[in-house]
Amino acid sequence: MQIAQNTVVAFHYTLTNESGDVLDSSEGRDPLTYLHGAGNIIPGLEKELEGRESGEQLQVTVEPAEGYGETQPSLVQEVPRDAFQGVDQVEPGMQFQAQTQGGPLMVTVTQVEGDTVTVDGNHPLAGQTLNFDVQIAEVREASQEEMEHGHVHGEGEGEGDETH
Repeated sequence: MQIAQNTVVAFHYTLTNESGDVLDSSEGRDPLTYLHGAGNIIPGLEKELEGRESGEQLQVTVEPAEGYGETQPSLVQEVPRDAFQGVDQVEPGMQFQAQTQGGPLMVTVTQVEGDTVTVDGNHPLAGQTLNFDVQIAEVREASQEEMEHGHVHGEGEGEGDETH
């Protein structure tokens, strides 16, 4: 069966950056499973998987525009240290949910200087070209419930399960 709209796809992958550093991998874990066409994975990877079949292996390069987007300088801001009330020690790498006019946004602390904290609301992989080494493990038709919900249901999930 070919990968198409409303198929469930399970695949193993290794994700590397342009330098060849491994950023993520399914090695030693279950394959990543998603509902094709529902926007559950980045657009550039989903587009390259279209029409493929179980057992195929491929290398996919995804540019930032079809991955996690370009880096947006406007999402990097300096905020006063007192905006982090209740947090004793604010350090680079810490993540917080910020309330913005557009809704909640995850931000990462990138720098702390005195009473000023620099936060970045860009996805950690924004602006990066991503290289995927993919092996397709399984392709199947999605159930009606999966199509209605817009995502794959794991084992044990079913009618009346409201945890997803």
